[in-house]
Amino acid sequence: MSIISALQQQLGDLDAWLIPHEDDYLGEYLPAANERLAFVTGFTGSAGQALVTRNGLHVWVDGRYTVQVRTQVPTGTQVHHLVEEPLADFLATQADGFRLGLDSGCVSARQLAHWQQAAPHVTFVDRDNLVDALWDNRPALPQGHGFVLPEVLTGQSCVDKRQAVAARFAAKADWALLTQADSVAWLTNLRGSDVPRLPVMLMRALLGADGQLKLFCDPERLPADANLGDAVQILEHSQLDSELAALSGQRVWLDEALTPARFSQQLTQSGATVVPGQEPTLVLKAAKNTAELDGMAEAHLRDGAAVCEFLYWLDALCSSGQRRDEAELAQQLESYRLAQADYLEPSFDTISAAGANAALPHYNFRNGEPAMLPEQGLYLVDSGGQYRFGTTDVTRTVAIGEPTDEQRRLFTLVLKGHIALAKAKFVKGTTGHQLDVLARAPLWAEGYDFDHGTGHGVGHCLSVHEGPQGISKRANSQPLLPGMVLSNEPGYYREGAFGIRIENLVVVRERDAEGDRSVYGFDNLTFIPMDRRLLDLSLLDDGERQWWNQYHQQVLAHIGPRVDDNTGEWLREVCAPL
Repeated sequence: MSIISALQQQLGDLDAWLIPHEDDYLGEYLPAANERLAFVTGFTGSAGQALVTRNGLHVWVDGRYTVQVRTQVPTGTQVHHLVEEPLADFLATQADGFRLGLDSGCVSARQLAHWQQAAPHVTFVDRDNLVDALWDNRPALPQGHGFVLPEVLTGQSCVDKRQAVAARFAAKADWALLTQADSVAWLTNLRGSDVPRLPVMLMRALLGADGQLKLFCDPERLPADANLGDAVQILEHSQLDSELAALSGQRVWLDEALTPARFSQQLTQSGATVVPGQEPTLVLKAAKNTAELDGMAEAHLRDGAAVCEFLYWLDALCSSGQRRDEAELAQQLESYRLAQADYLEPSFDTISAAGANAALPHYNFRNGEPAMLPEQGLYLVDSGGQYRFGTTDVTRTVAIGEPTDEQRRLFTLVLKGHIALAKAKFVKGTTGHQLDVLARAPLWAEGYDFDHGTGHGVGHCLSVHEGPQGISKRANSQPLLPGMVLSNEPGYYREGAFGIRIENLVVVRERDAEGDRSVYGFDNLTFIPMDRRLLDLSLLDDGERQWWNQYHQQVLAHIGPRVDDNTGEWLREVCAPL
């Protein structure tokens, strides 16, 4: 019997069971034990939802996965677009009395409230997770010990961070509930290996307005040298329920978009007053201090050396007429990163995509038979590393053989958008949403676009996808602040043919200005050459050519001294001025 059939038999008085991608930490990256969406549906993407109904399976994904999902889910699955036909619309069409079962620990308070408002005739029934009860041989949760990031890397002690975070909510609340594992990792300067691609321990916290901290974790797995300061209680995960129940009459700050609905409900039931607001670590975590930015810069230099060694190896491989498959290429790239000191692990599963597979923005060769490099075509590699002092993410599109004129034209249109965003100057208070058009305008002018964001925030030895900042079509009210790190990654994808993406990480810096408002811009963190064989020089203006030459001079200056002689000679060639 399939797991879907087994779930249908367990519905009982329910009409459907909800399976979000998220677990009870609402994270993008999950321990294998919490990959419920993949276990039930076969879909392995990092965002999605599913409903198992009495009659079938419905799956929702965003634009990155609309092609991939159909290759993974069972035949007959109804696939929906998360944005264009959201679950709320589906629920609104159901008959009165429709009963939807869910685990409220795996759904944010804001999301559940949105669904309840959109479909008031639907009854939302909170149950113990039905999937867990049917999951034989479920993987165990990780049991490794955590480690400490020293203050020389973090720039602030846990005590200092607690006071800074508490100051953001102390006027309105007595406590803040922190349920995001990366937020608690940043606050405590602790890291771990509980979640693949995200160096954290699974922890939650209650932070008092006076800076006292209640940390919910596996105490025996905390490092012996954890320096959390005074006024800290170390509690078991299971004690969170009783601690929330004890907050009757207290005001508790929480971010409804990032907090499981279960905890918000528990607080209300205990008699506490829930004070909704932005999670108070987010902006402090995103706007990195000098020590964090120094670490990010060093991480990118080491990572740049590793990726350049790989690109040189790839060029030499193809020049000799040899080919490798996507898995072998990813393994070769990883071998160069493993040789770098203080490297921990990839910051996400490497997207090693040959030919038509590159048209899938979040392609994963592990989901099928890895393809061979084509004799003629494009290879897209999107990869990153977690280092003790920083996190990286870079995409390069490489010509294999002789690219077509159309591939050159589209690559250059993507590049023009990348350059426009890289060169942007903007006044204090500008959001990423307001800058997104710069990266899309060259593509739009020719009738093209890409169905993903232009830029996401990146953490400091934390999540490669970090908020609250971002650059996309989606409205985002968070202004860009000095010290924030984001990606700059426009692209173009032609289903069944090829894909193009150019991605650097950048940091927001203050610029000199004569006016009465502060002016910001972006400085590159990533120094890795782009493939000049894909350029259509006729489409570049003088300013864009100058940017290209200056950028590649920086690549040579920063990375040349860090690579071996053969890679260095190759680097001088590919970084030569246009």
